Amino acid sequence: MKGQTIRLAILIVLLLSVFLAGCTQTPKGNAGKAKDELVVAVGSEPEAGFDPTTGWGRYGSPLFQSTLFKYDANMSIVNDLATGYELSGDGTVWTVIIRKDAKFTDGQPLTAGDIQYTYETAAKSSSAIDLSNLKSVEAPNDSTVQFTLKEPQSTFIQMMLATGIVPKHAHGKDYSQKPIGSGPYKFIQWDKGQQLIVEANPDYYGAKPYFKKLTFLFLSEDAAFAAAKAGKVDVSYIPAAFSKQQVPGMRLETVHTVDNRGIVFPYVKAGGQTKEGYPIGNDVTADIAIRKAINTAIDRKALVQGVLEGHGTPAFTVNDGLPWYNADSVVPDGDLEAAKKLLSDAGWKDTNGDGILDKGSLKAEFPLLYPSDDVTRQSLAITVADKMKSIGINMKVDGKSWDEIKKLMHSSALLLGWGSNDPMEMFNVYSSKFGGVEYYNPGFYSNPKVDDYMNKALRATNTKDAMEFWKKAQWDGATGLSAKGDAPWAWLVNIDHLYLVKENLDIGKQRIHPHGHGWPVTDNIEEWKWLN
Repeated sequence: MKGQTIRLAILIVLLLSVFLAGCTQTPKGNAGKAKDELVVAVGSEPEAGFDPTTGWGRYGSPLFQSTLFKYDANMSIVNDLATGYELSGDGTVWTVIIRKDAKFTDGQPLTAGDIQYTYETAAKSSSAIDLSNLKSVEAPNDSTVQFTLKEPQSTFIQMMLATGIVPKHAHGKDYSQKPIGSGPYKFIQWDKGQQLIVEANPDYYGAKPYFKKLTFLFLSEDAAFAAAKAGKVDVSYIPAAFSKQQVPGMRLETVHTVDNRGIVFPYVKAGGQTKEGYPIGNDVTADIAIRKAINTAIDRKALVQGVLEGHGTPAFTVNDGLPWYNADSVVPDGDLEAAKKLLSDAGWKDTNGDGILDKGSLKAEFPLLYPSDDVTRQSLAITVADKMKSIGINMKVDGKSWDEIKKLMHSSALLLGWGSNDPMEMFNVYSSKFGGVEYYNPGFYSNPKVDDYMNKALRATNTKDAMEFWKKAQWDGATGLSAKGDAPWAWLVNIDHLYLVKENLDIGKQRIHPHGHGWPVTDNIEEWKWLN
């Protein structure tokens, strides 16, 4: 504790010296004039910069740029740059009409030509936004853009929610370092490794932000908490470990998320290899009884309380609570006796009395990897592994670097995190198309029925049909990708995003946050204001 106190004191001194120019005083209630500047520490620094054509803004508001559509607080899709759209009968042509009063912060008007350029550039960049189904994009006039797809894709509107528009005339090599856009804020200054300064865009077509200047500090979790205690930030993201410590003048805001953590299992038997020569498969986790028993034995509520200090929710899918979530896919958990019965019925017995089940020549044990620099994942892995000993399964927990994990993740269980406000996340994580592709489906899960449901969801020409197919992919009463079906994952928890917020600062109604990359808390930045 003494060492920690000294460390926090040093951090505070550093903060005062480095960031004093950007910090402001707390408003003095009703007696003082409300300030129009904020200093926040709400997320990590985007190392690649602020270019939407290479992925900026996917897990949060692009801030500087506008998108064609956006979510409101209730997760309903509403217009942003778009004033409406039409979809052809075969679902392949999206015609979008855009507003005529939008312009970039350099004064140039935003036209359909800029949208065409943005999407064509993003499609060529192989970024996090998958535009491989885009056949062409055209701008027949300044206020109309037409997207033609190779095949119908109901989730294409998600691309229009996530892709900020860049100016064709000013999208040079240094754009990611000095972005120009039409969003609520404009870029002023980026001191790499330290801070980003933005100012309200006076020409923004939407609701004018209350705050004229924002300073984003790029701090570690410890340093962000120290800055909050020192009164040097108005909003600070904090981990659950700090949530019980009171900070005078600040309150704790808890935001529910689909920022989930779960265990992905090798789904196939051992014996295969990737093109790089890395092993594929595990004979123990290839047994569905093992996967189902683990899902049944896990006490997710206990994980939320014990590991997350109560700041989270039990996770059962990659998309809990979102419009395409199937509540019927949830399984009863924390039931050790039911888990033991599943294993016994499948032929797993402890024949030598060592506490570990066996089946023929197999022992019920396998590695469980986690990234060694992630304390939360470490705690989840250790806690789950300890629980599994009660049912005769030995999960050998091991922290590894990401470079090591890449070589082992197809043959070992792995604690990963996902979570996006886009049903494509489900497709990427479970589709056989992505078996062994990056981190999407490292266990090589495959179910033709599930693939068929997801493909039908993608090709649906209306939202209602698409939602039903997404839900059936999770569980259709007989099969599915959920724990009730094939159980290729054991989802554990959704991690609440926690923020220390200055008293009297209203950050609006926060919708369900996605995975922690980006700054999702700023999605509604136009709504933030001081209360009298």
